[in-house]
Amino acid sequence: MMPRLVNQAVGDALSDLLLVDAILYLKGWTLKDWNCLYTDLPSRQCKVKVKDRSLIQTNDNETKATHPISLQPALENASSSLSRQLHSSPVGYHPTPRIFVRPSGTENVVRIYAEASTQKDADALASETAAIVFKLCDGIGDIPFFSNRSNL
Repeated sequence: MMPRLVNQAVGDALSDLLLVDAILYLKGWTLKDWNCLYTDLPSRQCKVKVKDRSLIQTNDNETKATHPISLQPALENASSSLSRQLHSSPVGYHPTPRIFVRPSGTENVVRIYAEASTQKDADALASETAAIVFKLCDGIGDIPFFSNRSNL
């Protein structure tokens, strides 16, 4: 039913606004309540040059790498490693780190998006992910890394 009300391809902002207004009304929420549901996390984006971008494939919504087969488990291991480090710390709440990779549509690069609870951790996760992509996806040139790089 929802796709009949809003269409991502068209980008009709008015129908999106009315849908959100209806949902807030039905839930009895204010805009402030709704705004509190989301917290923007620090992130790092980078790209790794590869010989052939077609080697990398993802699922339909680009949240998981499906090829090469060894890529997604390696990414999940890097994310889990950082998550274990963060959750062993007695200080503060640490949301689960996330990584997404996808091949570029126009050039032989793999685009990387990493987010974590701090910029330092997002940078470290992006650096680790870049090294993984470089190794498993026939990277060429230099591996991107950031000054806060750590061994995950």
